[in-house]
Amino acid sequence: MRNKIRWGILSTAKIGMMKVNPAIQNAENCEVTAIASRDIEKSKLAAEKLGIEKYYGSYEELLADPDIDAIYNPLPNNMHLGWTIKAMDAGKHVLCEKPIGLDSKEAKILRDTAKNYPDIKIMEAFMYRFHPQWKKVKSLIEEGKIGTVSTVHSFFSYNNMDPDNIRNKIEVGGGGLMDIGCYCISFPRFIFGEEPERVVGTMNHDPLMKTDRLTSSIMEFSGGITSTFTCSTQLMPYQRVNILGDKGHIEVEIPVNTPPDLPTRIWLRTPNGSEEIVFDAVDQYTKQAESFARAILEGSDVPTSLDDAIANMVVIDAVVESSKSGKWVSI
Repeated sequence: MRNKIRWGILSTAKIGMMKVNPAIQNAENCEVTAIASRDIEKSKLAAEKLGIEKYYGSYEELLADPDIDAIYNPLPNNMHLGWTIKAMDAGKHVLCEKPIGLDSKEAKILRDTAKNYPDIKIMEAFMYRFHPQWKKVKSLIEEGKIGTVSTVHSFFSYNNMDPDNIRNKIEVGGGGLMDIGCYCISFPRFIFGEEPERVVGTMNHDPLMKTDRLTSSIMEFSGGITSTFTCSTQLMPYQRVNILGDKGHIEVEIPVNTPPDLPTRIWLRTPNGSEEIVFDAVDQYTKQAESFARAILEGSDVPTSLDDAIANMVVIDAVVESSKSGKWVSI
């Protein structure tokens, strides 16, 4: 039996070239076999840069390659659904960048389509869940180290004013909520293990690019537990997650973009003092690829289901709806 999954990469997107593709290549049960671009010269240069054997001048050619088992899809948000389905049609497993679609309707279409391919694995790429720091956060909470958790606050921002950048193009699903707010929604759902009951949100849009540049929201869970977040595409870069209970507090210094070559840390604070917990350098993208490949090789469930991806999109939709109506939206 083969012990490695052969990957094909759809597009030469920056996130793939800079982070994910090299991370997949470093995974012990993975190898990157081919890369594709709609510009053959771009795919050739990308293949040469990363040492990838094959390159194609169209996505269709890559999907037709019988030597590829799985696809990484980092295409623009509006192309996630279509090309993930085409990959399934071609018999390929798919790791698709977040968000899984433009809205929950697209996410549900993907889930319904996936039912026709029971042996094919599909997963949304929320890589943060594979970092040891988040596994530790979960265990600290489950062990009662901070008591009963009542609220989570998340903040995530960067500063990108380039109208030609894909993240600032409204027609392809750009904007802060879709790009980074999705993490802030995912965090409390991951921590609490449940879905919010209602959501209220406000979105400030760039007058020229029309994308949301500052979005804030409150999510209310059962028992009055809350989670709040703010994300922005036009502020000083910063990210942080704070989880507060009646007996303590956990602070995550770099909740999303953990460096693969440097240690990371969280703080556990209780009435007895503050403890800094340091984690050795690890590439969370490599951990993600290894976990996805293991599910394929073993025929087991993927770590993050399509139901989870849909639930995250439902909350995103609710934030948008609330911002338009000025009212709470029930989930």
